[in-house]
Amino acid sequence: MRRGMGRWATAAVAALLAAGAVTGCGTEEPTREVAVEVTGEVPVEAPADGPADEPGDEPPAVAAMGAKPSAKPSPSASPKPKPKPTRTTTAPLATPKPPTETRVPPPPPKPAASGCQPSYRGTQATRGQVKSALSDAAARTYWPTSAPDIRIPLALMKATAWQESGWQSNIVACDGGIGLMQVMPATADWMNQRFGQSYDIDDYQDNAYLGGTYLAWLTKYIGDMYFESDYRLDAALCTSELNSCLLNAVIAAYNYGHGAVAREGEPLAIPNPQYVRNVRALMTECVCLSY
Repeated sequence: MRRGMGRWATAAVAALLAAGAVTGCGTEEPTREVAVEVTGEVPVEAPADGPADEPGDEPPAVAAMGAKPSAKPSPSASPKPKPKPTRTTTAPLATPKPPTETRVPPPPPKPAASGCQPSYRGTQATRGQVKSALSDAAARTYWPTSAPDIRIPLALMKATAWQESGWQSNIVACDGGIGLMQVMPATADWMNQRFGQSYDIDDYQDNAYLGGTYLAWLTKYIGDMYFESDYRLDAALCTSELNSCLLNAVIAAYNYGHGAVAREGEPLAIPNPQYVRNVRALMTECVCLSY
């Protein structure tokens, strides 16, 4: 969730570059994203026992059984709903639609002073514990009522955590990023309020859920604006142009902030190509995938 790329992921990506797996490009000045409560147009079909789009382990039922069919067709029977139109292209819209959530996080804070070293607090989780937490976060349905098809690929969770923290659950960055997914405290407060949760940023499991929640929010926000609510985070949909797919856009926004990627009235932008290439490479080549 920050613009800087830690030494943990840099070493891994350097090896990939030597092997020809990643194409180098410019770097960006580190900054951080913070967030505030989002109370704009949001999903309203909330479960009876929780707030709208509260994260859950399983999506809700999508259809209910009707009455027993009669022997004769009913003239007043309602017509079957038409299926959702299939997109003829996977490319982003040249002119985006207005965002469905109009209240968004503020711009990232100023970068930390150069030469600052991260600190550590608490006990570091084992690789096995981190693997389990990331797997649980990837398996969640974060928008169970309005967008139950949004899923965060496990490879994306693992690669992002490795890029951000090297899977160190107790690391605290100089700019304030905390833990496994390097979540900013203000971003955690906003997501907890937006999704009706009480995740503890210092708990490695909750930190993984917070990172997954943020990736899911970005998926819906950018997907609604540029991809006609096609929320597939599929590398097969990407071309050589980094701004060609939702996956690259979400990766970029996790690092640089949604406002630098999805701009009202403007084409989709990727302001941090090196970060995107790093995470994409880690999604297929990271040593963490074997943990």
